[in-house]
Amino acid sequence: MKKEFFMKNRENILESIKDNSILILFAGEAPQKSADEAYSFTPNRNFYYMTGINREKMILMITKVNKKVNQTLFIEKADPVLEKWVGKRMTVEEAKEASGIENIQYLEDFEDTIARLMLNYNMKKLYLDLERRGWDSIPTVSNIFAKLITEKYPELKVKNIYQDICSLRLIKTDEEIAEIKKAIEITNEGIKSLMKNAKPGMMEYQIEANFDYVLKCSGVTDYAFKTIAASGINGTVLHYSQNNSKTQDGDLILFDLGAQWNYYNADISRTFPLNGKFTERQKEIYNIVLKAMSDTMAVIKPGVPYTKLNETTRASLAESLKKIGLIKEDAELSKYYYHNVTHYLGLDTHDVGSRELELKPGMVLTVEPGLYIEEEKIGIRIENDVVVTNDGCEDLAKDIIKSVEDIEAFMNR
Repeated sequence: MKKEFFMKNRENILESIKDNSILILFAGEAPQKSADEAYSFTPNRNFYYMTGINREKMILMITKVNKKVNQTLFIEKADPVLEKWVGKRMTVEEAKEASGIENIQYLEDFEDTIARLMLNYNMKKLYLDLERRGWDSIPTVSNIFAKLITEKYPELKVKNIYQDICSLRLIKTDEEIAEIKKAIEITNEGIKSLMKNAKPGMMEYQIEANFDYVLKCSGVTDYAFKTIAASGINGTVLHYSQNNSKTQDGDLILFDLGAQWNYYNADISRTFPLNGKFTERQKEIYNIVLKAMSDTMAVIKPGVPYTKLNETTRASLAESLKKIGLIKEDAELSKYYYHNVTHYLGLDTHDVGSRELELKPGMVLTVEPGLYIEEEKIGIRIENDVVVTNDGCEDLAKDIIKSVEDIEAFMNR
């Protein structure tokens, strides 16, 4: 992504910031894993969305004083000794080029900068990303900082900027959609490798390894999420991720997976027979799920309520299951379909944004109907990613095969 993208994002968020205020966003830091080992670092997505910077500990500060805006990026100072162990730190020029921010300072100056601002100006509000997923969630850097600064400056009113940034992220630009398409293209190649090499009797993780290999060879450094490789009855567990069962002849295997490209994610599900041939029953259920996907995509367009998608999926699945006698009443569907058909997709796999909106052009969504019949050891989910257009939607994963005929033909070449 070019720096102009991040510069525009900062320009947009300024509309949410009142005069005589400060906005501070933190990149974050990888937590300790064990002993002297840390988890892999990934930047806070709202910080990245505003800066294009993917380094630990860095801080973005934007001030608006008497309607004049100043932007500052605080970075780590070079440390020649430490760099022999962990590599070069980002230079001032590199930070400018990545972010488009001209005023670059070092982290050691951050607290003094705040003190000067509070002393010399009538700063009234501080905007922080105070995302908190649950009451008992571990406090983020921003959560901790909010408590610390209000103890020192109780006159400063803290405001949560999280929802305002989420609203901006909800509508994807052409540049963002291009990144998602690239992630999907790589995911497609990984899926083809899975299907080419899958055989009954293999361990789930052995089949999964073919996907991993393609992603590594394509320059992917992280996954959209932990891969689900669920064969047989494991496919009826939505978030099964042990991937350690031995596959059986006649089983289906359900893969839910995705590559991440420049922090933008693909989220694709495919289900196929390990021996290359669907049974008649598997084919029947599979085509019901495929029809539900088609029916759901058909209603996607601007102005449609987000909730309409799952209502459409449920209606399609219930109608089909009643026809084959698996259920008698619509209410019974919940035994076999127990998740929502969609979520937003972007910098996060389950991307930010309100679910109580009408669809707008530029929203990127998953469409993922499924059926999970535990008593028959059949779990099927089919998932594509779409972008809402001016008059409907574009299927970003249309090149990933999904019909019974195409899957069987591909696997039996």
